[in-house]
Amino acid sequence: MILFIEIIIGIILFTILIVPRVLKDPLSAIGDYPPQIRRRCVELGLVEDRKKRFSKKEMLRKCLCMIVLPVVFALIMYKINGTTSFVSGFLQSYIIWLAITWYDAFILDCVWFCHSKKVRIQGTEDMSEYKDYLFHIKQSCIGSALGLPVCLIVGLCVSLF
Repeated sequence: MILFIEIIIGIILFTILIVPRVLKDPLSAIGDYPPQIRRRCVELGLVEDRKKRFSKKEMLRKCLCMIVLPVVFALIMYKINGTTSFVSGFLQSYIIWLAITWYDAFILDCVWFCHSKKVRIQGTEDMSEYKDYLFHIKQSCIGSALGLPVCLIVGLCVSLF
């Protein structure tokens, strides 16, 4: 039951971090848009052409999360869940990670992003790529894989407490 509550809290926090930013300025999340939409934004002069998908600022934000999350997860696993073993810390944190990742894929991306006109960037409204469900599923598979090292660190931290 605790794990379920933690998943719900994680989903709420994730939504609070993502949705207002994208609603305020969809271009702030351009690195998360399908490649064809990113290219059109470059053609329209809305964003700079860059070799890398994410800007330095976006990468810094993502790296900071990859550093902070293991510490937060480890403390939660140890203090709230009473987890003391590597395996338990890893598995519980990875279950939370996967739940949030797939919530992002199916609810935020495939339901909200693919169908909301509020996240459409001016000049790209006509593009069918907004409904590229496969793009979002592939990105979530990558997100699931990125959770492995984070949650391995959580397991390690928990076992050291």
